[in-house]
Amino acid sequence: MTATVFKNVRPLGADQAVDLTVVDGLIVDGPAPEGAEVVDGGGRVALPTLVDGHIHPDKTAWGEKWVSRKKASSIAEFVEADADLFHAQTTPLKDRALRLMSHAVTQGTRAMRAHVDVAPVYGLEGVEGVIAARETLRDALDVEIVAFPQHGVIRKPGTAELLEEAAASGAIDIVGGIDPSSFDGALDEQLDLVFGIADRHGIGVDVHLHDVGETGLEVVNAIIARTRALSLQGKVSISHVFCVPALQGAALDKLGSELAEAGISLATVAPSESLVLPTRRLRELGVGVGLGSDGVRDSWSPFGNADMLHRVHLLSQVQNARLDEDLEDAFRVAADDGARILGLPHADLTPGSPADFFLVEGECLPQIVVDLPKRDLVVRAGRVVAKDGKLLLP
Repeated sequence: MTATVFKNVRPLGADQAVDLTVVDGLIVDGPAPEGAEVVDGGGRVALPTLVDGHIHPDKTAWGEKWVSRKKASSIAEFVEADADLFHAQTTPLKDRALRLMSHAVTQGTRAMRAHVDVAPVYGLEGVEGVIAARETLRDALDVEIVAFPQHGVIRKPGTAELLEEAAASGAIDIVGGIDPSSFDGALDEQLDLVFGIADRHGIGVDVHLHDVGETGLEVVNAIIARTRALSLQGKVSISHVFCVPALQGAALDKLGSELAEAGISLATVAPSESLVLPTRRLRELGVGVGLGSDGVRDSWSPFGNADMLHRVHLLSQVQNARLDEDLEDAFRVAADDGARILGLPHADLTPGSPADFFLVEGECLPQIVVDLPKRDLVVRAGRVVAKDGKLLLP
């Protein structure tokens, strides 16, 4: 049995400081066992660690020399830039992914869904690299791996075979798709192939969907139909879903109810006011909505930092959050819904909860979302895994 007492902390910004007692990775009630280690929180606020529901660690140039990006306006052009950057990097992919994923841990991330490019130009190198990084961080970070066909499933011969190989080997948790109609030009063919792989190998599905309007909604409805037909409820997600933010009133409620009934979750990276998902209403309707970093310093964008508290801050901004309850709700998207979508236990700092939290100086949760204080201490399963931005793994 391992036991630690985190003294003088304020769970979720409570007015009064308390002691959190952790035994074998869980917060418990009652007195601490004899000989328990003691960590002084210094009156800091304790908040649940967050889940990055959508990130591309294989693409990153984080920590590398500056990359000057070329003009690109279509997915095809961005995909070509991806391949150019991949071949230009001198640091092995597994090391770049590990560097970024380690940084995420130090900023208070407990888990992530990692979308990893799978295409003939890469083979399964990205999957293998992220698996290696995941193994190094196994005591600090849960990682789901998505085999993501960024170059298309049908339009790029050889990709389908790689997706099948990755799924059959057990290397991935989820098989991905991308804009089946507009980019791949084969709505039914792509979805039949992707859902067929998921059904055969007992894994999940996560489709990137950037299409707006009726084109996007047609894809969403096709995904709902296949999820029901194959009884994949709870195992299917759609990322970005730019066709949903324009929906209002009865139309939004109808689609949200259908998604909830089918057990399909959504993910947003809070890109802009017009493209961010209406997270609060969707969650009220029972739809799981994750929040993610997306690409970090990759060929698509020079921005990104794999800091999920900062991403909560951005979500609040693009949703024009003003009230405390709105700021708190944005945090819950990354904390509660992120855990729900990845099948992780709920962390709320009460007895029975996993001891996964971070400590920061602050007044209350809304103020912390706005001011983004540094993460002084990050705790995973009751063990300090990062302090003052430094990883503390053995």
